[in-house]
Amino acid sequence: MRIVAALGGNALLERGEAPDAGIQQHHILRAVEALAPLSRAHDLVITHGNGPQVGLLALESDADPALTRGYPLDALGAQTQGMIGYWLAQALHNAVPTRDFAALVCQTIVNGDDPAFAKPAKFVGQVYERARAEQLAHERGWTIGRDGAAWRRVVPSPRPRQLVELPVIEHLLNSGIGVICAGGGGIPVVSDDEGRLSGIEAVIDKDRTAALLAELVAADALLLLTDVPAVEVGWGTPSAHEIRNASVEELRCLEFPAGSMGPKVEAACDFVQATGHLAAIGRLEDAGALLAGAAGTVVRPLAQVG
Repeated sequence: MRIVAALGGNALLERGEAPDAGIQQHHILRAVEALAPLSRAHDLVITHGNGPQVGLLALESDADPALTRGYPLDALGAQTQGMIGYWLAQALHNAVPTRDFAALVCQTIVNGDDPAFAKPAKFVGQVYERARAEQLAHERGWTIGRDGAAWRRVVPSPRPRQLVELPVIEHLLNSGIGVICAGGGGIPVVSDDEGRLSGIEAVIDKDRTAALLAELVAADALLLLTDVPAVEVGWGTPSAHEIRNASVEELRCLEFPAGSMGPKVEAACDFVQATGHLAAIGRLEDAGALLAGAAGTVVRPLAQVG
């Protein structure tokens, strides 16, 4: 089978943890422990989040006295792809030495007139108390938003339209090489009338890009790996309950938090609707069981749900 696995931000850094390299590498090893069995038996494409990492780099860049202005988000996204891709490729090499892996720096084309640029909504970086977040917003021209009990920077999150490096990804997969790509949803770029690319200030939702990637490489399954066992209806309320098996139509009739589970459900539905293949949402450590339909929330076309 050909599988696309999208690692949530918790795969590298749990909420409230210091963004130290050693802590993130520890989480990488945990992620690879769950993914290694899949990579031995199947063609595997891995993508990952980068919100905490790109936010940290932006903070450091903005505060660097040697710079006249901080680096733009597209450049910072490229930096995180290199770092996280390196960690994942090395850990996978050590865990599955019989297989080759490649980490690609990837660009994702978005529309320059996407409505998301007028309404920033994607969380990046660390969490702050409200007073500190408001101070940083004033000093650095940020837009901020509430994320649970804390506050974070929010940036535009346009919809992905195409992957620039798709031919390279397909060539590697057809050669039997495991691919780590489109980290953080891909580096956001726009294309002009002559096909020339340029970076743009945004962070693309990695689950949306994972769904597009899975469709374009003709994946048999899309696994959206996070830190909860399954999608819940009424999350945080006494009536909350898990959804174990649902159709696209059923899920699209429900509402989920825009900053967390909403994009995952949307991505899963988009992939299943476009391909008729399986998508599943659940815990990283349940990756194998998710593929078998024995854990998490399994999303299927209506005709296959029973």
